[in-house]
Amino acid sequence: MNSRLQQFLNAENLSQAQFADSINVARASISHILAGRNKPGFEFIENLAKHYPALNIEWFITGKGRMYKGSQEPAKVDVPPESEDGDLFGFSERQIESNTLDIPKQTIKKERIINKILVFFNDGTFEEYTNGKE
Repeated sequence: MNSRLQQFLNAENLSQAQFADSINVARASISHILAGRNKPGFEFIENLAKHYPALNIEWFITGKGRMYKGSQEPAKVDVPPESEDGDLFGFSERQIESNTLDIPKQTIKKERIINKILVFFNDGTFEEYTNGKE
């Protein structure tokens, strides 16, 4: 459920503090839920449903269905087909090995620009790719 809460916060462009304040719960409780230490209780879910009526509570609790009720869900992003060299995102092996990619400066929800991508592997390791400007 913690990953669905994070998805919802991202979709609504809310910080943990803003969200906690909006549903009248302690800020620390949001942090604990996102970290997986606690699960949301009935009061949390009730306040969530009351303050965010467009949210599909079944999706939040079980992961089934869509995040939003009806047609209020943001448009889905189409995943591009694999490039000719077999790489899904079109990055060369040289770029990946050097951990610096030319990440396009796409604006997401106005002022936000992608500048770092983290890739987590099933063996517990991860790699970081940046656009080279930090």
